[in-house]
Amino acid sequence: MFNVVVFMTSFVTIIFQLLLFFPLTSSLVEPSLLQKNSCNETCGKLHIPFPFYINNTSCSSLSTSFHLTCSNSSTLLIKIGSQNYPILEFFSDGLLVDFPGTSSCRQYNDLNSFGERFFDGKNYFGVSVDNVVGLYDCEDSSLCKADCETVNLPGCDGSVGGGSLGCCYPLSDHTIWHIGEGFSVFSKFGCRGFSSWTVLRGSYSGKRGVKLEFGIPRNLSKEICAKNADMVNATSIKGGVRCVCEDGYVGDGFANGTGCLFSCIKNGKEAYGSDCYIKRHDQRKMVIIAGILCPILIVASLVALFYLLKRKQKPGMFDSEQAYYHNISFRKACRTRLFSHHELEEATNGFEDSRKLMQCNNSTIFAGVIGDGSHVAIHKLSKCENDKDMMQVMSQIEVLSSIVHRNVASIIGCCIDSNYIPLVVYEYPANGTLEDHLHQNKGQKWQKNGFLDWYRRLNIATEIASTIALLHYDKSPPIFHHNLKSSCIFLDDDFSVKIAGFGILNYDHMNYENRERFRLCKNDVYDIGVLLLEIIYGSNQMDSPTLALKKIRDGKIEEIVDPVLNYHEQPRTCQEQILIFADLATRCLLFSGDGKMGMIDVARELVHLSKDSVDGGNVTGLVLEETFSNSSLLQMISLSPDSMNVP
Repeated sequence: MFNVVVFMTSFVTIIFQLLLFFPLTSSLVEPSLLQKNSCNETCGKLHIPFPFYINNTSCSSLSTSFHLTCSNSSTLLIKIGSQNYPILEFFSDGLLVDFPGTSSCRQYNDLNSFGERFFDGKNYFGVSVDNVVGLYDCEDSSLCKADCETVNLPGCDGSVGGGSLGCCYPLSDHTIWHIGEGFSVFSKFGCRGFSSWTVLRGSYSGKRGVKLEFGIPRNLSKEICAKNADMVNATSIKGGVRCVCEDGYVGDGFANGTGCLFSCIKNGKEAYGSDCYIKRHDQRKMVIIAGILCPILIVASLVALFYLLKRKQKPGMFDSEQAYYHNISFRKACRTRLFSHHELEEATNGFEDSRKLMQCNNSTIFAGVIGDGSHVAIHKLSKCENDKDMMQVMSQIEVLSSIVHRNVASIIGCCIDSNYIPLVVYEYPANGTLEDHLHQNKGQKWQKNGFLDWYRRLNIATEIASTIALLHYDKSPPIFHHNLKSSCIFLDDDFSVKIAGFGILNYDHMNYENRERFRLCKNDVYDIGVLLLEIIYGSNQMDSPTLALKKIRDGKIEEIVDPVLNYHEQPRTCQEQILIFADLATRCLLFSGDGKMGMIDVARELVHLSKDSVDGGNVTGLVLEETFSNSSLLQMISLSPDSMNVP
């Protein structure tokens, strides 16, 4: 058998050399749609993407509405109505423009500079919902939201913190401003000026200017999209559409633009278009070579296959080259950084046990330090069975990476080259996990910032419940955690929470039935009940919630309260709060299965309990304002626990 293998190896090597000389490419030729757009215009440092153009004689477009002017070979302008707007940057779905007539750094801008008649949502452009508006000198502050604190909004001179405002309104809120409107709607609240930033999905900082979305009227959109592109509705333009490349392809999606380039992973990096294909050679030579070699290759392949089947299979790595052959695109999910498996092994010292932060449900979180010295938490997920599972998991990672919230740990990257085992890389604050503090793990390391007194624990629980409620009720489709544990709750230096370790399941989250949503929601409510009990008993480390429930039911809660809280020395109001807190935990465990308790109920009760706390009320009020950008959900949370029932 060994001689046969040697012979086959030599034979295949010869065949491989011949194939290099005469490549087989009849099915892998580079498609004509991958040719670059013939019009390659620039103005200053800006490259002009399709469908925009400067010279209408040499460049094709879809409408004169996309015609631009290059002033002094450096300033790019777009004319909408009678107004010229300087262009600062292009996006795949629109462009960032400066305020018209602005020649110097100015924080205040005219509310009428983007009038409704030019952005009425019925033409080619509309004001994007990605904009966050800063308002000045408003007489009525009821329109102000708390989102200004969650992102960095630079001043017009680029200075950090220059965009700090007293009143902020994200256009995604839709309660005051509606699609198709300009900014003059804010004058009804007595506002006298505004600034604007666009905050892209997954970003923590804004870019100064106004983002305009573009769209093509649907009645003019016939055959505008390239092959491997889908037509999608524009958000801000009524009846407007755009072309977007399918997963596995990149480009502008337009037939007359760059089209959609095939995307692949090659040598550990993403490659596009022709780099993913073998070049076409003389097909007549191909036919001759194929006719000679195919019968020989068939016999050789059968012998080699027989030998390979007899060998004991050794588990291998999911090579990044397989991503090319299986047409798996991880570009969207790993929107920030694509780590190699070797980098993460080094960061965790080979995923050693001492680095484990959490382990359950076939997934593990490890603490690590990457090459630039940043502390990270690496979530090693359960193994995917096939490419379809992998794509579903990566789709869920994409959804999670789009969450920008002060109480959700941001995803800074992921890894794709392990043995069908995805790894997600989270930020990891230096103050450890909630479990470390509650159980005083790893010696006295966590005592340096002070122990968790009752008011800190109450605020932590309120932040967790409010944030999970937001993900349940304010996101479409709703986002469930599946794995809510104290080891998945990171704490920063101010003991503010960062929720991580989302349980990512191998199913398509877009196709769930109502009963499935109820089941998943129930799991999160049950889990937070267990977590609330753990916050009470802390270092007691009880084996199961059943024992804690029995003590609570028998009126012996003082026997399970964390000794460091000194329950008997606490004021009566604090003892009453602990009893109410324990009762809430009990109801989460008992009633999560029949729908009587939802996460919004838990959040509402904790918010009101925190507001009754002398030490914790002010902090919780600020946290609540920053947590909920949706005013209707904030109102639901703020209602008295007995005033409403949420199905």
